[in-house]
Amino acid sequence: MKKQGCEIEAVGIDYKIHTQKRDNPFKIFNKNQQEVVDQKLQQQRPGIRNVLQDVNCKAKPWEILAIVGPSGAGKSSLLEILAGKLTPQSGSIFVDQTPIDKAQFRKISGYVTQNDSLFPLLTVEETLTFSAKLRLRLPQTQLSVSVKSLIQELGLDHVAMARVGDDRVRGISGGERRRVSIGVDVIHDPKVLILDEPTSGLDSTSALQIIDMLKVMAETRGRTIILSIHQPGFRIVKLFNSMLLLANGLVLHQGTVDQLGANLRDMGLQLPLHVNIVEFAIESIEAIQQQRKGPVQVQEQGFSAPSSRTGKFTLQQLFQQQSKVVDEETVNVGIDFPRDFANSRLKETMILTHRFSKNIFRTKELFACRTIQMLVSGLVLGSIFRNAKDDLAGAEERVGLFAFILTFLLSCTTEALPIFLQEREILMKETSCGSYRVSSYALANGLVYLPFLLILTILFSTPLYWLVGLNPNFTAFIHFLLLIWLILYTANSVVVCFSALVPNFIVGNSVISGVMGSFFLFSGYFISSHEIPKYWIFMHYISLFKYPFEGFLINEFSKSGKCLEYMFGSCLVTGEAVLREEGYGEESRWRNVLVMVGFILVYRFVSYVILRCRCSHRSLRASYS
Repeated sequence: MKKQGCEIEAVGIDYKIHTQKRDNPFKIFNKNQQEVVDQKLQQQRPGIRNVLQDVNCKAKPWEILAIVGPSGAGKSSLLEILAGKLTPQSGSIFVDQTPIDKAQFRKISGYVTQNDSLFPLLTVEETLTFSAKLRLRLPQTQLSVSVKSLIQELGLDHVAMARVGDDRVRGISGGERRRVSIGVDVIHDPKVLILDEPTSGLDSTSALQIIDMLKVMAETRGRTIILSIHQPGFRIVKLFNSMLLLANGLVLHQGTVDQLGANLRDMGLQLPLHVNIVEFAIESIEAIQQQRKGPVQVQEQGFSAPSSRTGKFTLQQLFQQQSKVVDEETVNVGIDFPRDFANSRLKETMILTHRFSKNIFRTKELFACRTIQMLVSGLVLGSIFRNAKDDLAGAEERVGLFAFILTFLLSCTTEALPIFLQEREILMKETSCGSYRVSSYALANGLVYLPFLLILTILFSTPLYWLVGLNPNFTAFIHFLLLIWLILYTANSVVVCFSALVPNFIVGNSVISGVMGSFFLFSGYFISSHEIPKYWIFMHYISLFKYPFEGFLINEFSKSGKCLEYMFGSCLVTGEAVLREEGYGEESRWRNVLVMVGFILVYRFVSYVILRCRCSHRSLRASYS
């Protein structure tokens, strides 16, 4: 008995986007010409583009439906609507002739984007294993068997232990990487698989292998496969069960390839020898659109206008005419929906922490180079300020050292920004299909860097502290380590926060540099807090430099018994006296630590809120458009 699949049907899909016209910013330089341009712009407003117009299509289980058409035809938009990523202004999506909730549908479907969103430093097997752990509720042994079985099905046995790679990291080939992307989205055995140009950027052999693999998936697992493709070859076209031809958002044909050829011949368009029928149909779109204006039109298998013009409607279309968008309810239509998330929040956090740690320790720029940088920096600084004297000049040197340490540690963490931006793209993709919670990602991201930053702290602080000859009390050394660790973690939290907010690395680097520069300016090193104007004093109290800088001074001079200046054998100036003059005291030691921890929590929470809003915005866009 055949496994029951899902039939997907789209009825009366209309989707529009607003294109906003902007005035010429240089109109003040040439008013006469600008008046003519303004008149033309007024005639073009409002800027509304019909991406899809009354699109009807049907995809059946055990088959491949290929959506073809020229660039700008609306292929990707239709796929996103079918996948539940976008909501059209009107129209309905049915699964087995029943409206279904988009959130539930995303759990039984897979959506493969045109770009491969994968971690380049993980191996093929690790990538699929982590995806399986996040999406399946299986024992470890059964999960491993499922992953190995999928690797064989994808034809990736020979590269299972190879890294995925990308443009910068050497790894598997483009075709193999595309199969890994497909594997990530079929690990939970979806009934429906939607792919946006899976052969884009691949050579003809790799493209054929991808489509042939999808054909086997459809015929052996009963999947409903819907894909868009730009220029399919002869052998690829033969693997399609049905084809949807789009142009300017209109359906020109849905049916088999043979029916497409028959309709072209009926129109008097003879297919030349050695020419792909799909390419010929795309080249003949203008002739086909002229034919659609004729009086005789058939919707199912020919070139036709929307069925609303024929005067004949199905029951679904009549219902759709009364209510443009069907009120979608969760209907179980005989489908076993997964319940919520596959794992608890604790289990998700553990899995994501494990995955993060692999990426960190394999990223040479972040781990190896950063480790060497911190060790060398500690040695160099220690040799420069070696054996600083216990007098006023030595105290000034120590203050300058502390200021430089803060500047160095808080401003050299932007190298992790590209990694966070890459993780954000993968986060958006994985949370949209219900793999895990955003809160689990935020917790794992916060936990995984703690041991790594502790290692950096020890490598940097140990040679620096004892070479310079700072407070010889071992308790003071431990407190110094704590301050350095918190400084590094604060900087990491700031980068995480802004990586969730900014669109790309260039903007993020500029914003972080500007924020850090402003905080350093108001730290109290360049200008005393008493001299800062009242309307800028708030910057002093939210400065990330203020509290660790005070912590360094208190740790070095409070209860140290150091005398900074002698006269006639008696001490005139002590370190504690200088601290009291600036308003610092031993009572502020742990208050500064708590404030730094508070900054870390605030930036982490803000980053979580921003990521949650981004993911929610994507879901709302899918629900309300």
